[in-house]
Amino acid sequence: MALTDTFVKNVKPKASVAGEKHTDGQGLYLHVKAAGKYWRMSYRFLSKQKTLALGVYPAVSLAKARQRRDKARELLADGIDPSLAKREEKQAMADAAANTFEAVGRDWLARTAASRMDSTQEKVKTWLEKDVFPFIGKMSMSKIGPRDVLAVLRKLEARGAIDTAHRVKQLCGQVCRYAVVSGLAQRDVTADLSEALAVRTSKNFPAITEPKQAGELMRSIYDYQGHPCTVAALKLSPLVFVRPGELRTMEWAEIDLNKAEWRIPGSKMKMKADHLVPLPIQAVELLRSVHPITGHGGYVFPSIRTGERPMSENTINAALRGMGYSAEVHCAHGFRAMARTIMDEVLGERVDLIEHQLAHAVKDTNGRAYNRTAHLPARREMMQRWADYLDKLRLGADVIPIHRAG
Repeated sequence: MALTDTFVKNVKPKASVAGEKHTDGQGLYLHVKAAGKYWRMSYRFLSKQKTLALGVYPAVSLAKARQRRDKARELLADGIDPSLAKREEKQAMADAAANTFEAVGRDWLARTAASRMDSTQEKVKTWLEKDVFPFIGKMSMSKIGPRDVLAVLRKLEARGAIDTAHRVKQLCGQVCRYAVVSGLAQRDVTADLSEALAVRTSKNFPAITEPKQAGELMRSIYDYQGHPCTVAALKLSPLVFVRPGELRTMEWAEIDLNKAEWRIPGSKMKMKADHLVPLPIQAVELLRSVHPITGHGGYVFPSIRTGERPMSENTINAALRGMGYSAEVHCAHGFRAMARTIMDEVLGERVDLIEHQLAHAVKDTNGRAYNRTAHLPARREMMQRWADYLDKLRLGADVIPIHRAG
């Protein structure tokens, strides 16, 4: 006789440890034990007697247990073992939970970390954790569609972060492509968003490139009153014109003051290739003056709070702002453009030497990339001429204005 809701609710376990089974029909029965009431289904598959667990009462009611029994019988009619189907379904759910966008994104972030500088790695991680994971992080990679990613990007556009929206789209695309090659997604859904975002306006880093203004900037730098490390980093920036991240992470172990050379390992460089910076006399003197202050530690310009970390990426820009140079006029990265422009257009230095010193990709006549020591004597002389010229500008010597073609 079929079970009733009243019976299922009131039935009590017997003294038997094995419990007692109460049949409902078509293989379904309630197994009542001291530990609880369990729904089970007895069936045969490929001539073998098997049992399927359908849930625990009262979380699974009599009606729900019957629905699950009927679904299992449908599978049997199609030649499918309901126990195997249940295991596969549970595994699929577990896989989906493990293969969320956040899980895959963090795995991608860790596996590709070696290809990025530490500062870039931190920036990418922050973008994902702040602007992506809170919104689609819990979604399975196989379920994410173009609109899900677009909704994330629209939030960035709404706050005016157009450049960030484009960068985050690229990051999401990289995570999606990583999921594809890992067998966790069918395709990169961001490919459908190529025309969906607002157009970003390209702009160069603000920089002073006229000799007269460059002289004024140099005088401001030498008049600046601040922490000795900040002052030294400011003075060194135009002399070596490396990227700000390379300057602030400069280590004493990379410098040979006797040879007047700074060898930057590829792990710190944008192009991931070792880079050699010939140091002019002025740069060597600056570093010798800093050595008594920070030479006992690793970084030439350590954080004021702790010597275990380098100077903050905002330190140089903050000093420039304090000197009266707004973000639209000049920035830490702008020393590169200042050197590139004036060395070429005023001093007439060889462009290939300038580009090589900027650590840009420069190839020889056979199309091969130069190594880090290429043209070192010529670059050393160029760097000294540049440092001497900056001194002349700072001391008020006559300068040759740049005349560009109209």
